[in-house]
Amino acid sequence: MGSKNAPPGNRTRRPLSIFAVLALCCTFYLLGAWQRSGSGKGDSLALKVNKMHTDCNIVPNLSFEPHHKYVDIVASSEPKAKKFKACDVKYTDYTPCQEQDRAMTFPRENMIYRERHCPPQEEKLRCLIPAPDGYTSPFPWPKSRDYVYYANVPYKSLTVEKAVQNWVQFQGNVFKFPGGGTMFPQGADAYIDELASVIPIADGTVRTALDTGCGVASWGAYLLKRNVIAMSFAPKDNHEAQVQFALERGVPAIIGVLGTIRLPFPSRAFDMAQCSRCLIPWASNDGTQLMEVDRVLRPGGYWILSGPPINWKTYYQTWKRSKEDLKAEQKKIEDLAESLCWEKKYEKGDIAIWRKKINAKSCQRKSPDLCDLDNADDVWYKKMEVCKTPIPEVTSKTEVAGGELKKFPARLFAVPPRIAKGLVPGVKTESYQEDNKLWKKRVTNYKRINRLIGTTRYRNLMDMNAGLGGFAAALESQKSWVMNVVPTIADNTLGVIYERGLIGIYHDWCEGFSTYPRTYDLIHANGLFSLYQDKCNLEDILLEMDRILRPEGSVIIRDEVDVLNKVNKIVGGMRWEAKMMDHEDGPLVPEKILVIVKEYWVGTSKNNTSS
Repeated sequence: MGSKNAPPGNRTRRPLSIFAVLALCCTFYLLGAWQRSGSGKGDSLALKVNKMHTDCNIVPNLSFEPHHKYVDIVASSEPKAKKFKACDVKYTDYTPCQEQDRAMTFPRENMIYRERHCPPQEEKLRCLIPAPDGYTSPFPWPKSRDYVYYANVPYKSLTVEKAVQNWVQFQGNVFKFPGGGTMFPQGADAYIDELASVIPIADGTVRTALDTGCGVASWGAYLLKRNVIAMSFAPKDNHEAQVQFALERGVPAIIGVLGTIRLPFPSRAFDMAQCSRCLIPWASNDGTQLMEVDRVLRPGGYWILSGPPINWKTYYQTWKRSKEDLKAEQKKIEDLAESLCWEKKYEKGDIAIWRKKINAKSCQRKSPDLCDLDNADDVWYKKMEVCKTPIPEVTSKTEVAGGELKKFPARLFAVPPRIAKGLVPGVKTESYQEDNKLWKKRVTNYKRINRLIGTTRYRNLMDMNAGLGGFAAALESQKSWVMNVVPTIADNTLGVIYERGLIGIYHDWCEGFSTYPRTYDLIHANGLFSLYQDKCNLEDILLEMDRILRPEGSVIIRDEVDVLNKVNKIVGGMRWEAKMMDHEDGPLVPEKILVIVKEYWVGTSKNNTSS
């Protein structure tokens, strides 16, 4: 305790000490404020970035935690970003690489005209694709599986053409999807139950599936509750908007066709594939289409054929074909399947099932000419060939070629065989495990930034530069799915992604993606713009992202700060709200995060738009 009789000198020093402490506090406060504002130049920008529109109700749960700093954007002497105008409403459902007018200039033989045909640089649209008037955010999963708003996909043709097959029904202001299909009008569940009597669907052995000619993807929609994820595709043809319906339902799908070009998937990707009256000519073209299915089917995988020519004795009159013709077609398919080392496991009623042998040692019949194994994943715009893709060699008849996979969900974080066997350059078991830890940390951070991530609000997600699939693995949930895109100019890691029980696709981001507008709720791009900054126009990539992103959808871009400054300048001319944030590990890390929300707006007549 202090003495009441302290000497006079102590009394004079006390006010000086208090003054000195106050001066130091003020100095540090001003220094901190100066640093936070970006060297004293970013105060007005910080206020602008913090401002949120309260009148438009744009994703009200988008939350930025206070421990994150908004990063000052380096000023540039270049002119301000141009403002992108809205496209005409006739482009509401624009798909740049599958447009009808361009398609009709190509041969119809083998569906060539339905393959990808992208516009040259000078013909690309450089405007923002409008949503249709009345557009509404889709129903949350699982309700979206069964209901779609008419205003979002205003096409009724399938309700008439497929009325007796229970594809889709129109009720009031919504479409209802009863779960039927051409070969399963009583519902996909009963159809899958029959398949499951032969194929181990229930125990996690089968995880990834391929649906060739999927319609509205009801097979894939009903597999999801059995923890099987299907990649479905169908052409953009007279069955208007079938893939658009699938994605609006929250089911993975792309626009595509099995014609003359290889599928954009790696070899040995799928545990199961099916053709349900897909009308692919399996017995024609020297069997190239079935050989392509063999390429993407994993050793031990299953192929299902329901529809012509199966059960031809019952349907030959309905199909308006002769018994002899259909019998000969089925014989060709059976001979081809045997030559590919497939074993027929089941035929009853409308369904036949084959299983691919687990290795080449167990084959009893000589296979067709073998393709070059080194080119098994070289697929982008590459023609299919009349040859069988070889599978890795084994040392015994019981060994699974390429490596045996754990049952899902264990295989999600197990070391994929391609990595364990050293087939992915630069990736070892330790680096794979570190990558998983890194993405768990990053996704946790993303969820702090945007609290809607991991909820049913974001159903359809895309990772534009997926790497080893760590982002998707960290988010794995019944609430959402991720389209893992491996750019054609990046390291080939897509096989690893499939071995983890995830799905994905090869793509070149200098071109349009094979999907309809407004099909993804959240898009993630890690290092994508650094990868492409010298390859093509970054503006084109951002406009494509806007095309496929739903109104009020979100984007997370992670990249070097100098690249993000270029990106953010372009974003300034789009109808996006953007915030740049520090890396999880602090402001000294040169990598930053740009978080974006797309505004809600729709197209109206005469090029007008409304928010």
